[in-house]
Formats: sequence, C-alpha cells, structure tokens
Amino acid sequence: MKLLLIISLLATSMAFTQFAPSAGEVGTTAVHKDSSAFVDWAFEVVEFTRGPEDIENPDGLLASFGDSTAALGPAEGTSTDVVSLGDKGSITLIFNFSIRNDDGPDFAVFENSFSSDYLELAHVEVSSDGDRFVRIPSISNIPTDEQIETFGSTDATLIHNLAGKYSQGYGTPFDLEDIADSTGLDLTDVNFVRIIDCVGSINPAFGTRDSEGTLINDPYKTDFESGGFDLDAVGVIHSNNPSLSINME
Repeated sequence: MKLLLIISLLATSMAFTQFAPSAGEVGTTAVHKDSSAFVDWAFEVVEFTRGPEDIENPDGLLASFGDSTAALGPAEGTSTDVVSLGDKGSITLIFNFSIRNDDGPDFAVFENSFSSDYLELAHVEVSSDGDRFVRIPSISNIPTDEQIETFGSTDATLIHNLAGKYSQGYGTPFDLEDIADSTGLDLTDVNFVRIIDCVGSINPAFGTRDSEGTLINDPYKTDFESGGFDLDAVGVIHSNNPSLSINME
C-alpha cells in the first residue's frame, strides 16, 4: 500500500513539474528586449498564413490585426506593433545570418501579453533548408479539466518551450541543443524559424498538443481580429555573422 502511495506521489510530482517563472521573478529565463545578448533580428517573412478568429468556424473571419512585417526587426515590447496569427496561423522568418547552436539559448521569441499570466502560446519550429522543419519539444502541465476562458490566467511555471510564456518586452528563449538528435537539420546553420499558434481549446477536435500529447490549455476562444498568438519579434543570440567572430578575437 505504501509503495503504491509513493508511486502515485512521484507520478503526480512529475506531472506538475515546475519550470521557470514569469519575467522579473527569481529563476526566470525571460530575456529583455534591450538585452545585449541579441545580435540580430528577423529581417524577412518567407511564409505567412493567417488562421481563423475561431477555428470552430473555419468559414468565418480570419485574424487580421497587424501586418506580417511587424514581426521584423527588434522587439518593440508594445501591445500594438505585432502581427496576430489567429487559430493555428503560422509565420516563417529568415535572418541576415543563420543561427547556430552554442551554450545556452540561441534565439528568443517575443509576444505582446499585457500581463505575466495572460499567455497566448505558440509552437516553434526551425529549419536549415526551408523544407524540413523540426519542432522544439514543448511541455504544458496546465490542467485540462477546465477550459481557460478568453481572458483567463495561466501559470508560467507550468509551461516549457512554448513561445508566449513571458509578457511583452520579454522574449522566451529557445536552445537548439534540445533538438540535437534530429535528422535533416544542421544545428550550426539554422536559417528559418517558424511560429505556429497553439489553439488553446481542450476539445480534442480542435486543441493543440504538446510534445507529450497533452492538450495545451490557454485562453479560448479569442474570436476577434487580434486572436491567437501575437508575434512581436524573433531575436538571435548566437549568429553566424562572421564580423561577430572577428570582434570576439
């Protein structure tokens, strides 16, 4: 009986592993937009697909807030200088120089959340050649017994490797080392980053799942023009810009 209790407690503990907290809290991994760690920013949109305001109504309006070019250049850290993807919308970006895997995070993604607990989330994928994309594995330990409503709250410590974990002005960092075993990807030469909105519905017919198959519960529905993930910018930390290597010598 005791053994079963211990196993149950361990399983519960693993299921609700806590990750880095919100920006400004001890132990956070949030990177401020003005950090000197950033050496480059996305400079061109190569693919952009808006998702609907409401995925349950595919013939309805598409999200329409912002222009895709709002995702280019340095993060603004505002609520308005962004592009809204809509439900399952996506955007693919390239950079002046490719991203490389090095110690710690290699790039960061910025969303425009107005608070530390109103979080709209997205998957992140990368590619070397623009054909094969590899998704950075994510974990969501947000309970799925009750739907987070349109302007509901989310605990950042229950989220790992999902863009949108942090409030506006703070980037969510990603480490290419997390996909070191992937095939068809050169970790020394990543040219493309793709952001894909997570549909926060806990209805399996519409919702998005993390890398472990768990539904990702985030505010739903967001059936308005700025629905879905709102991309501000993607900042590069480890770049293949040759001038940076020269400056470090």
